[in-house]
Amino acid sequence: MGEPNLYQLTIHEAHQLLASRQLSSFELTEAVLARIPQVEPQLHAFVTTTHDLARNQAREADERIAGGDMSPLTGIPVVIKDNMCTKGIATTCSSRMLEGFVPPYDAAVIEKLNALGAVLVGKSNMDEFAMGSSTENSAFFITNNPWDISRVPGGSSGGSAVAVAAGETIYALGSDTGGSIRQPAGFCSVVGLKPTYGRVSRYGLVAFASSLDQIGPLTKDVTDCALVMNVISGHDPRDATSVSHPVPDYTRSLIPDLDGIRIGVPQEYFVAGMQPEVEAVMRSAIGKLVELGASVEWGVSLPSTPYALAVYYIIAPSEASANLARYDGVKYGFSAQDAEGMWDAMEKTRQHGFGPEVKRRIMLGTYALSAGYYDAYYLKAQRVRTLIRREFDQAFEQFDALVTPTSPTVPFGIGEKVDDPLQMYLSDVCTLPINIAGIPGLSLPAGFVDGLPVGMQILGRPFSEELLLRIGFAYEQATPWHERRPPL
Repeated sequence: MGEPNLYQLTIHEAHQLLASRQLSSFELTEAVLARIPQVEPQLHAFVTTTHDLARNQAREADERIAGGDMSPLTGIPVVIKDNMCTKGIATTCSSRMLEGFVPPYDAAVIEKLNALGAVLVGKSNMDEFAMGSSTENSAFFITNNPWDISRVPGGSSGGSAVAVAAGETIYALGSDTGGSIRQPAGFCSVVGLKPTYGRVSRYGLVAFASSLDQIGPLTKDVTDCALVMNVISGHDPRDATSVSHPVPDYTRSLIPDLDGIRIGVPQEYFVAGMQPEVEAVMRSAIGKLVELGASVEWGVSLPSTPYALAVYYIIAPSEASANLARYDGVKYGFSAQDAEGMWDAMEKTRQHGFGPEVKRRIMLGTYALSAGYYDAYYLKAQRVRTLIRREFDQAFEQFDALVTPTSPTVPFGIGEKVDDPLQMYLSDVCTLPINIAGIPGLSLPAGFVDGLPVGMQILGRPFSEELLLRIGFAYEQATPWHERRPPL
């Protein structure tokens, strides 16, 4: 195997080479670190690179492997979205408000990776405070799609998805509040999983909307996704929303057939404005699921789905306005120096520290929670949220899983929607309801339209990640899409 291709390895391929001593973690890490400067000028996936740390961690991993202390993630390079706390390494949320902020502790998922000897190569760019669908809202720079650098990679975990697709890492972690793992996974032709709410600890994740946020993996294939889920899942007493539910070995569910699995296709996800070519790719992909043994029923109805967009853009900004109140220029982060008194200092800090999309959502949320509007907006949104959850529950009484497009379009052009917030928000129409209901969703490559990726989304009842991975694995093994790499 030629060294220039080492960065294209999957976790399980690299693990086999490490275990057989055909490859060292240091060699693998050097290949990834050499890849970053080759493509980063075109892509801008990283806020921070950690070359020295990565080399030190790779040397330590090689010592562990030599001593027989090895897990599937030992010695494997990883990129972390820049809204997860990393001790001693800047965590900015791609915002001026946290520029230069260095946390004194690690997020729970980072602790778990470090305990197994992971190798951190950097922190990835994102929409500021995870608010966006295109990674155009970063305070620092725009990230470009590796399949066409004039287009967006999706958001808010765009940097993580790009780094995986372009070989700047072997795998990555992202966070998903309304599609922020799955939509970039679809736009960049990688695998992305939003686990069930409470499956993965949010301790150390900088909060956007606490009842919606969830950490998950971005990987090159479904097997890697299962391997990462084995590590990051599980109860954490430091996270009040973490669920004490047994963690299975997700790799055991990777079976290449779908005999007896019942799949529904919700009609509401084939929305007006959906690209006909994307629909054609989806119909072909669903046909492949039938070939693999699944029974598929079209036209399943989830009638409250059209309200999900409105529900999300009341609940998420409301929770954001509360969570972001802590950035007052006093405790940590950016602080305006030219202020006269406390209120002036707070106003100037937020005026200069937050970008336009963050300000927009804080104002939306503060309005929805204000006296006289709380019942009309926030309370009503929570009631409709319950209806959406019940409709999913009813659908899962009839079907094992639901299949939808990840996005109604292929990746759109940079600047195309940035001045039209409503059009930007509509790009998440297929992913938002899943966070509202708290269920798991898996996006995987389903094909291409004029060289641009299309993602397929598989949904299941709470804690059915095993089944989603099984369906995804069977489809992946029967199709070539996961083997294609961007023409960089």
